[in-house]
Amino acid sequence: MSSIGWDIGGVNVKVARIAADGTVRAMTVPFSIEHDADLLQDLLERIGRDIGAGACSHSVTMTAELSQRFQSKAEGVMFVLDALERAFPGAPLHVLDTTGRFQSPAGARSRPIEVAASNWMATAMVVAAEHADVILLDMGTTTTDIIPISAGLVQALGRTDPDRLASGELVYSGALRTPVEALVRRVPWRSDTARVSADDFAHTADVHRWLGTLPPDAFSDGASLCTATRDHAGERLARVVCADRSIADDADITAIAKHVAEAQVSGIAAAVRQVRARHPHLDAAAVLGLGAPIVAAAAGEAGLTLVAMDSSWNAANSRAAPAVAVARLLEAKLG
Repeated sequence: MSSIGWDIGGVNVKVARIAADGTVRAMTVPFSIEHDADLLQDLLERIGRDIGAGACSHSVTMTAELSQRFQSKAEGVMFVLDALERAFPGAPLHVLDTTGRFQSPAGARSRPIEVAASNWMATAMVVAAEHADVILLDMGTTTTDIIPISAGLVQALGRTDPDRLASGELVYSGALRTPVEALVRRVPWRSDTARVSADDFAHTADVHRWLGTLPPDAFSDGASLCTATRDHAGERLARVVCADRSIADDADITAIAKHVAEAQVSGIAAAVRQVRARHPHLDAAAVLGLGAPIVAAAAGEAGLTLVAMDSSWNAANSRAAPAVAVARLLEAKLG
């Protein structure tokens, strides 16, 4: 029986199907849980048809429970599980928790905090089987996971999001959705610097679109905040200093974008050093995710060398890494 892995987030639904011959097909579909939650079941059904869910066993991780659509994480977990069970009635469903164990839907409902935001564990466990001593850096549209792996075991200190933020293992800095003002307070402006506006004018999507850090197809993920063209990105970045393109020329925009990009890399590198301080023998990094080029730069700044990832981690699989990973974990569990 083929295995399906889901990673249901706040702005993307990621899915991976492992066929009987071991081939993996992965997809990332933009979807705003905050604005379109009532459409989740329909989306899951459509994706299931597209990917050939059929009589598959399903596994799931999620981060959608943190959305402001829900009053609590427990409510969000129940909502996601309800949508999956309605979309695939009768199909086996396995819910990964933050210890790396699968729970039944009933077990997950009784311990919702233990299954909330477990996607990092799925990815780390699969990477640990490939690289015994490494720090995993996985950047998506919104956040970056920084997970120490030693002697083939996941050595994360935190389990909940607040504890992971405190430990440096979770950084709210992503490839597309991070507001510029979350990364910097001032940017270069001509021969001086200027304070930045704090009105959600521009995001890291604009920075990386302007600089060409990421390939053009990267900007289809998390589409609600993605800029349509490089020129549009420039217009948004000009507003960081309350300008427009009649005031800010290309050189001005490039200076702003480079400064923000460097601040993002340095912020992640600082978290890597925080994690590495607890595991000083780890000197290599495995990078995955939509923002792999960005975290690769952060790993280098933190003094880590990059390990070569298995060839199965192509671009689509890397971007949907937690979904691919949880599907692989389920495949191993089912034998």
